[in-house]
Amino acid sequence: MKRVHCVAGSVLLLALASPALLHAADYAIGADVSFLRQAEQQGVVFKERGKGKPGLQILREHGYGWVRLRLFHTPTDLPNDLGYTIALARDAKKLGMKFLLDYHYADGWADPGKQPIPKAWQSKSHAELVQAVFEYTRDTIAAFRAADVLPDMVQIGNEVTNGILWPDGKLPQQWDNFAQLIYAGINGVDAGRGNGARPQIMIHIDRGGDVAGTKAFIDKLDSYHVPYDIIGQSYYPWWHGSLNDLRQNLEFMARSYSKDIMVVEAAYNWKPTIYTDKPAPFPETPQGQREFLDEVNRVVMETPNGRGKGVFWWEPAVTGPLTSRGYFDEQHNALPVVTVFDRFARK
Repeated sequence: MKRVHCVAGSVLLLALASPALLHAADYAIGADVSFLRQAEQQGVVFKERGKGKPGLQILREHGYGWVRLRLFHTPTDLPNDLGYTIALARDAKKLGMKFLLDYHYADGWADPGKQPIPKAWQSKSHAELVQAVFEYTRDTIAAFRAADVLPDMVQIGNEVTNGILWPDGKLPQQWDNFAQLIYAGINGVDAGRGNGARPQIMIHIDRGGDVAGTKAFIDKLDSYHVPYDIIGQSYYPWWHGSLNDLRQNLEFMARSYSKDIMVVEAAYNWKPTIYTDKPAPFPETPQGQREFLDEVNRVVMETPNGRGKGVFWWEPAVTGPLTSRGYFDEQHNALPVVTVFDRFARK
């Protein structure tokens, strides 16, 4: 068993609140809409039954209460910098939606296959990276707070199964370094929130249908006594197994760890894309896409001990080659999948 403390300069950084003191999250019906503002700025008009509406309004009217927004350090090709993310969070908060912030700790995509150090940090030592993660997280959280859009939940990294900030925090080689970097991010959230409510802390991995992989990661993480609240899982069936695999993993997590659980990324295609030469678990059609989300949500809601706390889609407003994973067709008309949660929206 190991306990890691982060030292930033000469100051010992300690997590300031125990997850046990936090209220359990309400069931989250959400979507990652990080591309949505860019699409609308570029002239896309999302429509429902032929009538143009803001994309967020369409989601809100169909029971969506959460948005997930990614944040890149200094993006060059993608829009997801601090100012853009604050503006999109403000749009969501105006509709009464809650906000999950997804730190990538990179200038672009960070995922299990790549966790690049931001260009501004590339010459730093491990101790300097710990300090940089703390200060960057603190300062960006403070900026969200100053804009009156303090996140309700924060991911410390994106799909961190293989670590963050490679090679310094790459797993399985650098578990001590990784744990210190995660502590620094959590402490940065606490330092930046001021007197605001403490966001819940999520650790996000990509082992939706993998019990053994989940156990190996979470057991090792917990040996460092990292103070987090939510286990986030990605679940794409072409990568992460069957719905039964997902169900078994949710049951395992619920019975093994005192944590709430969310499927924080899920998607399926509404036209033939992945399953063109192999059997598909659902038809790659608009109705098949809807059935997939309905079933994933049912599996999460049936998680033992009430530990299943939400589902997020990735990503309704995506355009370009991944349009088939979105909620809108090529003419930007809403597809049947958007209606899955209507029963939660009815008054």
